[in-house]
Amino acid sequence: MSEPSAGSNTGSLRRANELSATLAADFDGALTPVVALGEVTLEVPAEQLLAVCRKLHDDPAYRFTTLIDLCGVDYSAFGVSEWETETRAAGGFSRAVNSSSIGRLSFGDDAGLPERDQPRFAAVYHLLSIEHNVRLRVRCYGPDDELPVVPSVTGIWASADWYEREAFDMFGLLFEGHNDLRRILTDYGFVGHPFRKDFPLIGNVEMRFDPGKGRVVYEPVSITPRVLVPRVIRSDSRYEGRETEAAEADDAAAKGDAA
Repeated sequence: MSEPSAGSNTGSLRRANELSATLAADFDGALTPVVALGEVTLEVPAEQLLAVCRKLHDDPAYRFTTLIDLCGVDYSAFGVSEWETETRAAGGFSRAVNSSSIGRLSFGDDAGLPERDQPRFAAVYHLLSIEHNVRLRVRCYGPDDELPVVPSVTGIWASADWYEREAFDMFGLLFEGHNDLRRILTDYGFVGHPFRKDFPLIGNVEMRFDPGKGRVVYEPVSITPRVLVPRVIRSDSRYEGRETEAAEADDAAAKGDAA
């Protein structure tokens, strides 16, 4: 696949800037679009979401008739790196990881997550205007972390039906007005939401077929919690020349075999 030309990148950025200016003027400063990496993000309060989305869909200036994707986001550990590869403690990199999420690495222990200046959960909508050849990201936070609720947009984009069910299943986001909000990926009776940062990677229960009972049974998970350590290659003096030394050793071994 060929690389995009500079002209195409310039055109995309121009359209993004034009869209940002139109949105800022249209909403009279009530909503502030942000342009980053050539894309526009519009943050909308939950109480205004339906009105704004309806305008984005119907208004000839926008015509965002295609909902490409809708997903949930858990911002509980946003901005915190769990795998810092530039430094390590005396115990070595593989034993010096400080977990930043209470479920992902510490398996239930409170790891002291950072305070946030916004709600924990958000629904993110990726929109496409085929008519104007431009994209828009809309983000809407659920005001209550304990019960995150945002309006359903299925009345505007019918394709949001399964997307909202997925965000409900994985993140526990509730979409008010959805007429069939139930799990779509996990099993019936599943407890918890797997994509939340406080959900353990090993899960809470495991299932198997019990021949004696003739049915599937659930049992406490038997997997031992452990942290997988990625291989980290740093570009510094510790690795300089090692590739050459390895190649010379291979050549010497090959010559010895030939002799």
